[in-house]
Amino acid sequence: MTAIVLFGSFVFFLLLTVPIGFSLGLSTLVTIIYADVTSVQYLAQSLVASTDSFPLMAVPFFILAGEIMGKGGISERLFKFANVFVGNFTGGFAMAAVITCMFFAAISGSGPATVAAVGGVMIPAMVGFGYDKRFATAVVVSAGALGIIIPPSIPMVLYGVSGSVSIGDMFIAGILPGILIGIVMIAWSYIYSKKQGYKGNGEKFTLKRAWAELNEAKWAILVPVIILGGIYGGIFTPTEAAVVAVVYAAIVSLFIYKELNFKSFPAVIKDAALTSATILIIIGTANAFGKILTLEQIPAMVADALLSISSNPLIIILLINILLLFVGCFMDTSAAVIILTPILLPIAINIGIDPIHFGIIMIVNLAIGFITPPVGVNLFVGSGISGLSIETLSKAVLPFLISMLLSLMVITLIPELSLFLIQLLK
Repeated sequence: MTAIVLFGSFVFFLLLTVPIGFSLGLSTLVTIIYADVTSVQYLAQSLVASTDSFPLMAVPFFILAGEIMGKGGISERLFKFANVFVGNFTGGFAMAAVITCMFFAAISGSGPATVAAVGGVMIPAMVGFGYDKRFATAVVVSAGALGIIIPPSIPMVLYGVSGSVSIGDMFIAGILPGILIGIVMIAWSYIYSKKQGYKGNGEKFTLKRAWAELNEAKWAILVPVIILGGIYGGIFTPTEAAVVAVVYAAIVSLFIYKELNFKSFPAVIKDAALTSATILIIIGTANAFGKILTLEQIPAMVADALLSISSNPLIIILLINILLLFVGCFMDTSAAVIILTPILLPIAINIGIDPIHFGIIMIVNLAIGFITPPVGVNLFVGSGISGLSIETLSKAVLPFLISMLLSLMVITLIPELSLFLIQLLK
């Protein structure tokens, strides 16, 4: 009955369009009052105690780094660099848009931030070059989901904290799956462009052009190299890497690219602070929500229910994938990671799945949620940029959604795709 009250009140508040962080807190409060499972003061304590974590400090710093880079002229330079290599091919602009999103994903750690930064430049450019606005927006919206798969990734930090898993290993494990999904999206972009007759820009690849654009984009391209190189080189922790990213982003945007100035900088900090506050509220209330789940032994009940259906690991991981895809349609990624990791990770370990591999499976599932209504955040960001309705955009992303689902299947069935680089580096 306690579980019914907890989840029932949570769904009720969501239906009332109460923000998810407050829905989690209110449903926890209702359950505490109803079942007297712990003191009411615990909810307030959780808001402070759950965020008092050194690894979690990486979240606001990565958000700030992404905001600085997003408004610092990075996306346009990344696109010009990618366009040198693929711009002359059929559908070159679309392929360059995907590659730009992959690069920016390695800077921002956020799906919506990637769509906002790249979409503002790429969607008008593609439409101006003759691409259909629906396809142009769908490309950026879908590729923006790579923001949480290619490291650094904010949900990976949350998974590492919630599951006591190495955040550095999670970052490394996300590289190949992110590249795989990017390649599949590029392939579909080429096929669709071929059908529609979208030609290249007619500018052939030359080393001179490549060198010129590399010289312009090198400061942006160096960000993931510094972050991952520093973490795996033992120079700094993931949290310290986030701080380094902020300092580096500020220097590049203010003094090298000069797209930002000291007058506009406070607005960037304000935007990052608002986003960080939203996520930290979700983290605090989700931890309290998770505490109730643990006290009521709901994770054990879920595990028993899944294991009673089948003892076949493939069947169980398929069911977990279906659950995560469903949750991704309705729940914020941060909340889903914090709530579901303590429930699902023990089940995955029990059936022999490596915790790092399972983390990547979870992140990819929830990344797909960025482009699935009703809570597909990337759809709303893309709609705001292009002016297309959510319904129109939801139909336009379907081929990319299918490509992500196929990639998810490959990532799930081939653990080496996630674990190879970690084993290579150790």
